[in-house]
Amino acid sequence: MGNLQTLKQRFGIIGNDIHLNRALEKSVRVAPTDISVLVTGESGVGKESIPKIIHSLSHRKHAKYIAVNCGAIPEGTIDSELFGHEKGSFTGASSARKGYFEVADGGTIFLDEVGELPLTTQVRLLRVLENGEFIKVGSSEVQKTNVRIVAATNIHMHDAIAKEKFREDLYYRLSTIEINLPALRDRKDDIHLLFRKFASDFAQKYRMPTIRLDELATKRLLNYHFPGNIRQLRNIAEQISVVEESRMITGEKMGQYLPNYSGNLPAVIGGKSNNDFATERDIMYKILFDMRSDINDLKKLTIDLMQSGSIDKVQEENHQLIEKIYQEQHQQNTPVEVVQIPENSTQNNYDFIETIEEDESLSLQDKEIEMIRKSLEKNNNKRKLAAKELGISERTLYRKIKQYDL
Repeated sequence: MGNLQTLKQRFGIIGNDIHLNRALEKSVRVAPTDISVLVTGESGVGKESIPKIIHSLSHRKHAKYIAVNCGAIPEGTIDSELFGHEKGSFTGASSARKGYFEVADGGTIFLDEVGELPLTTQVRLLRVLENGEFIKVGSSEVQKTNVRIVAATNIHMHDAIAKEKFREDLYYRLSTIEINLPALRDRKDDIHLLFRKFASDFAQKYRMPTIRLDELATKRLLNYHFPGNIRQLRNIAEQISVVEESRMITGEKMGQYLPNYSGNLPAVIGGKSNNDFATERDIMYKILFDMRSDINDLKKLTIDLMQSGSIDKVQEENHQLIEKIYQEQHQQNTPVEVVQIPENSTQNNYDFIETIEEDESLSLQDKEIEMIRKSLEKNNNKRKLAAKELGISERTLYRKIKQYDL
């Protein structure tokens, strides 16, 4: 237990929770080996501490330790970042570059948010784990590396495997040893300890007296669910330290810093939406088609009411649809042209509205043709590459090429 306390002091870990201690003890035991480790837990629980502990207690401690946030690197460049590239292997590759696996040879690589890796990169990573081999982007030469891999994820890997977003064989290679860090809400006895430590740190940083909590404020803090875990607790401690003039924080004041996330966040954040979009392009297409549907509803309503001769009713009942279009345009920051119907509209406006729909359809079709043509030119008419860039299947692309006679 004494060795564990020394370890916590060395790496700035606060708390005595049994699950936290178990995770740290597991890290100490596996450190001297070269076994791959997968660290799991919610975002903000401090997963980045585990690979540092493992590296510092291993025989690799004098070699390089490189932490890579897989979710922060664009899909098009992640292979180059991890495995390096040869000069001229892609546009902008003006010189050869070593990847992290080559630079960290003999050391440890920490792959944070490993669940965000593209499937093609997962295949390359599996090869490194199996035999230590990798190939630079644009090269055919097989290179060897001797690295220890520690990965971390906050997603449910079995769900990702079921959805074919993560390779099952890679998961079992990475998770030879799995270390789980508990959520802060499951470490209630540690919450106040952590808060006091953060409050003390910020008092020194900003040169002001340390904030204190009264009994009700402490109770509210301990009963809060902390969706953002330790990261959120630290943020709250810093806000209160800077903003509040009084150094004694009451329960009422504490309540102002503990938002109820369950009711305030939009459904698309932190939960599963009905539509699982693969790319931003899919989202934009949906926005465009939803807006087009609204405009067509507006047109149909206008035609029906104009035929009945109720012009006043037209303007009144169109108001909600127009407001909806404006709101979507504002929220998505998507330019939309809304056509205003003149007050003296007559039956002749039927033709005018039909023209709007035709022009809009042609506009969308023209943009689609232009996108396909540019993608084909960019990829030297290689349909497979163009389809991948456009986010559609190769079969769909072939059909559209025939349809538009490209």
